[in-house]
Amino acid sequence: MTEGHVADSSAVEVVDAELVDRDEARALPVPAEAPAPRPLVDRHTLLRPNAPIPTTADQPVYTEADFRISQETAGLIDGAPPANTSRTYGSALGQFTTWCAQNGRVPMPCTTATFVEYVGHLVQRDLAPPSVQVHMSAIRSAHPDGQQPGTKEARQILRKHARDWARRRAPRKAPPIRTAALSAMVATCTATDDRARPKALRDAALLTLGWGMLSRRSELANLLIEHLVVEDDGVTVRVAFSKTDQAAHGEDTFVPADPDDPSLCPVVRVRAWLEELRRHGITSGPLFRHITRGGTIRPRSGPRGDFLSPDAVGNIVKTRARLAGVKAPGGRAVTAHGLRRGPAQEISEAGGDPTAQGRWKPGSPTVRKHYIEPARGKTDNPLHAVRVKSRVQKAT
Repeated sequence: MTEGHVADSSAVEVVDAELVDRDEARALPVPAEAPAPRPLVDRHTLLRPNAPIPTTADQPVYTEADFRISQETAGLIDGAPPANTSRTYGSALGQFTTWCAQNGRVPMPCTTATFVEYVGHLVQRDLAPPSVQVHMSAIRSAHPDGQQPGTKEARQILRKHARDWARRRAPRKAPPIRTAALSAMVATCTATDDRARPKALRDAALLTLGWGMLSRRSELANLLIEHLVVEDDGVTVRVAFSKTDQAAHGEDTFVPADPDDPSLCPVVRVRAWLEELRRHGITSGPLFRHITRGGTIRPRSGPRGDFLSPDAVGNIVKTRARLAGVKAPGGRAVTAHGLRRGPAQEISEAGGDPTAQGRWKPGSPTVRKHYIEPARGKTDNPLHAVRVKSRVQKAT
């Protein structure tokens, strides 16, 4: 450093600099440029006036964080499907996986050919068309979005099978539990001692309330004491969620009292059951609970806790029907769905519409096809007018 020059602490220090001449510097390789963005359009693209054409440059850049979920969220997803749906789909997927293993096929994600072949296998087993549809839905639901197998050929097979099935078999519907059958079943709910009393009171309340609200068995199984408002003129029931209300918006159903027949009156029966629950120190939580052979209502563990399962509700209805000697035509077993079909039929035959009482969706084709139209076919059948006219002509 020459005299008169002072070191500047802010000067940039250059270390190991390599000197090159100007020509050599210009010859250094230049990094390759990124490929030009490609347009992203297809035959469904709609471009407004002056809107730019979307390109690959407009796409977001994802990292691993965009695809990860927490263990807690995974648990919520696993517990999301309704219990019955989850169990049914799980069984169907298990059967499909076993079949794939036996036939040297990949189950997940499967090819369309595998899917079609499996549907053909189910049809050859002569499985009921609705059951085949459940298997198809279970397999496709288990696949990631965009990787589901095609359904065109499988649905063609299923449609032909459904027609063949209809020619060979009559539809099997749950037998309706009409008023006379309900009365006989409730009559079996008598207590011979203190041990039998809790079950008798519970079952009588379950039958009369379930019949009056045209209940599904899952709705009865999930009722809380807090869901009921019991008044002299009837019971208001809050159905928190149901088959047609998976988002749990909730819906109120009013079940009127029956002053002409106290044995079938839901107000009388529900009040008696609530009083029995209070006697056991229970004033909140599940309405219908498991009861031991000794007549004790005990807390239970397991995924449903103190709630009855829908299967348990079904077993109660079947047991009371058997004790009452209630049988359906053709020897078919009475099931819990009869508590829904029976009153729906009677409402329709009386000229009413059971849609709201049974919490069907407004305009439900099920109600129209299975209840209202059959009832009108009996009462408003055009042949009645023909026969009336014939009788008048004969009388004159």
